[in-house]
Amino acid sequence: MPDSCPVWSLDDLYAGVNSPTLKADMAGCQKAAKQLETKWRGRLGELTANQLIGVIKSYETTLERLGKVQSHAQLLFAANTNDAAIAKHHQSVREVGAEIGAALLFVELELAKIDEDHMAVLLKASGLRHFAPWLRRVRAMAPFQLSDEIEKMIAERSPTGSGAWVRLFDETTTSMRFAFQGSEVTEAEILDALSSTDPAKRKEAGHSLSTTLKDHQRLLSLVINTIAKDKQIEDGWRGFDRPVSSRNLANDVDDNVVDALVEAVNGRNEDLSHRYYTLKSGWMGKKQIDWWDRNAPLPGDNDRQYSWTDAQEIVLDAFGGFDSDMAEIAKPFFDKNWIDAAPRAGKSSGAFSHPVVPSAHPYILMNFAGKSRDVMTLAHEMGHGIHQVLAAEQGYLMSDTPLTLAETASVFAEMLAFRRLVDNENDANVRRLLLAGKVEDMLNTVVRQIAFHNFETQLHDRRAKAELTADEISDIWMETQRVALGPAIRIGDDYRSIWGYVPHFVHTPFYVYAYAFGDCLVNALWQKYQLAQGNKTDDIFIQNYKDLLKAGGKDRYDVALKRFDLDAGKPAFWSLGLDMISGMIDELEGLA
Repeated sequence: MPDSCPVWSLDDLYAGVNSPTLKADMAGCQKAAKQLETKWRGRLGELTANQLIGVIKSYETTLERLGKVQSHAQLLFAANTNDAAIAKHHQSVREVGAEIGAALLFVELELAKIDEDHMAVLLKASGLRHFAPWLRRVRAMAPFQLSDEIEKMIAERSPTGSGAWVRLFDETTTSMRFAFQGSEVTEAEILDALSSTDPAKRKEAGHSLSTTLKDHQRLLSLVINTIAKDKQIEDGWRGFDRPVSSRNLANDVDDNVVDALVEAVNGRNEDLSHRYYTLKSGWMGKKQIDWWDRNAPLPGDNDRQYSWTDAQEIVLDAFGGFDSDMAEIAKPFFDKNWIDAAPRAGKSSGAFSHPVVPSAHPYILMNFAGKSRDVMTLAHEMGHGIHQVLAAEQGYLMSDTPLTLAETASVFAEMLAFRRLVDNENDANVRRLLLAGKVEDMLNTVVRQIAFHNFETQLHDRRAKAELTADEISDIWMETQRVALGPAIRIGDDYRSIWGYVPHFVHTPFYVYAYAFGDCLVNALWQKYQLAQGNKTDDIFIQNYKDLLKAGGKDRYDVALKRFDLDAGKPAFWSLGLDMISGMIDELEGLA
């Protein structure tokens, strides 16, 4: 592991689980929620605009205070899932949060029911107009809303319903140990070994990942079956026609736009992933490569290791070269211990930037192993962090960005870091390797995530008819992944259990298409940025870009993209993003 990887300090939130301030905030939230419910429940439709403004502001303040407590518990748990005291605290906070959420549920339920004409009159008040984007999203749920009693029951039982299965999945996967090189390693370490320069290590890591997941397949199958059934039941009561529709509504995006994205990517598999992996197989001297070699370093790759200091410098320079404000926002993450990058047992695998609440600051978790991909991951999560900082000015209710735009800043930040690496590299072969690495990352973000979406779609459709066995789930997995990866990737029976490690299938069903949405969107934005540079209008682009980030959840994706004369509802939009990947593969074929 590279030296000097930081470990975050959460003292900016609370000084531990026994902090008097934390306990006071929790008690204060419970009291405020009860008071709001007692005073206003059943009355929102009768209130004046000024009274409604007061209720919404109190609601926002209470949720933000609760959000701080919940975020602290989530961050503690993510950093150390093996600590029983932390796990207990995390669950206790979830349960209290569910009680508070149930008490406050009436606010959004009643706002959604207010007559359109009456709401139009209320929105003439400037104070309420401020909340108009949030109100639009709340009221979009009205056709799928259940009775107040059922909605409250769903909210109250969430910690012991699907939430309990999410917790079981997290505690199971983080406690897994994988046999490797005569020792036992964590999931993050075994996944990192899949990109080793040593073919024998990659093969051993692949077999170990497969075997361990297969050993846990009965439990993992039960979890995903239960999550899917729970979702089907709730979706059915609410009246959603398709499993993806509730996620699309939450993402503030139309079904047909997501369908167009999925169709566009599925139609380009041969041109993108199939073509690239055929090229990579040839570079590795084979007609086919095994699935554990999919992310293998290319021949000639010296497996350069980056220190944490290197990674910090690359990211800050890349951001500063685009806009000095971005670098200034990123700097405190490094200087003030807002990042936990050191891999260790019990720590969650993967990476995230947690926004916490607007009155605090985000925290980044990742597992830094010194690879170029880790540098890109740092840039990605820092992009999220910058987005979260800029959007905080919208306040708690409107700072949260829908998933359709949530990956914009992160993927754009990755592109900035990638260009920084490439532009500062004089060795033509190294530049080729960097280009190939970027293509692989884009395929992982676009083609692979849509393949995951296809897997989820089939799984949820079939689960609606009957519980699926582990073999049936694995059959769906193999079918969808073969179509996406193509003939140059050999996937045998040892790949059948690999679906079990993907957390999004459990945490947030149908989350995964947001990555492809974001990548294609950023590819289109990047081409607009290059055009702006050529026309010397990049200052306008940069300001429009920062305005997009500052808007948070205020603007829908279609409104946000109008700044750049882009329309996600048109097939040409998705082609623009996919053509960029195809063009990079063209360039690699020329270099080969």
